[in-house]
Amino acid sequence: MPSQAPVAATPMAFARAMVEAYARYQKDPARALEMAQITPGELQQSNARITAWQMERLSETAMRELDDEALGWFSRRLPWGSYGMLARASISAPTLYVALSRWCRHHGLIAPDITLTLSTAGDTASITVTENGRYEDGVAEVFAQVKEEPATRAGDTEQKLRPPRPSPANRLPAPFREFCMVSVLRNVLGVACWLIDSRITLLQADFPFEPPPHADAYAVLFPGPTRFQQARAAIFFDANYLKLPLRRDEKSLQHMLQHALPLTVHQYRRDRLLVQQVRQLLSAQPQDTHSAEALAALLNVSPRTLHRQLREEGATLQALKDEVRHSKASELLLRSQRPIKQVAEAAGFQNEKSFIRAFKTWSGQTPAEFRRSATPGT
Repeated sequence: MPSQAPVAATPMAFARAMVEAYARYQKDPARALEMAQITPGELQQSNARITAWQMERLSETAMRELDDEALGWFSRRLPWGSYGMLARASISAPTLYVALSRWCRHHGLIAPDITLTLSTAGDTASITVTENGRYEDGVAEVFAQVKEEPATRAGDTEQKLRPPRPSPANRLPAPFREFCMVSVLRNVLGVACWLIDSRITLLQADFPFEPPPHADAYAVLFPGPTRFQQARAAIFFDANYLKLPLRRDEKSLQHMLQHALPLTVHQYRRDRLLVQQVRQLLSAQPQDTHSAEALAALLNVSPRTLHRQLREEGATLQALKDEVRHSKASELLLRSQRPIKQVAEAAGFQNEKSFIRAFKTWSGQTPAEFRRSATPGT
């Protein structure tokens, strides 16, 4: 059976942002574009898309040639290995909460143009990007002074930098703003998933700009609801992920850093909170989770992915349904006098007969017999 062709889902606008970074450094992007198999004509197509492989090749080549992992976003160059340094500072943390707290704090030390903030509100955690307005008039001169590097670093006798375009106060420059926010959030999300060896299901993603022409690509970049024209860029997810222990060590870190870019391009597959999330949805929304298709839609995954990931966690959807329905039905039978039909509906059954049959399979008694046996004096 022939293999499927790679899906081109990444907006060409991000490739153009990288070419703009070359212009800031007064360098030629020809080799990087050639490595990524992007022609000058394709680059100028406003609605064009590139594959994950092309994005990886272009990003890595640009980062190495410009010696800037931030690709011109910030007023300081982030030399090759900067994000690896953040990963090293986080790897010894006992939980994801501590690791992400370190990542956010240390990111501010190397790139003060933005502030990353990890916070929780009830059951929801968020990572927010705040723009600090480092691209003000006069920054170009300081940037150029700081960025003079030895010739052996980036292949130039002198590191020159074109002044950034004027931008409103507290905003990153327009050519880089969207790409920066998307990349920073995808980067921290990818590293977080890798640290706990689990996909982190997003509840929502916010961005402080108008919907771009390629807004549909955000469904791939940030699966789940996406809102534009918000106060800040942010991702939101279940706070329980923050309690998970890290599952990586120094050896695995060394291996990951050799192939780190896929973490920011590809979605992580395994979700260690999936069983818990399925239980919560089955309990809270029994009438909306009758089928695998309906449940998968609520989790922003395909039914096939849902079944596969549950299997990887040693669970099945039917077993979880039985567990949740049995628990809910038993509680209602013991703590209320609601008719059997209402208990069946509340437990997620579409009719009373199927509920009675299932309950007898679970407990060896009909619902009425179970209620009478647990009631003193009957």
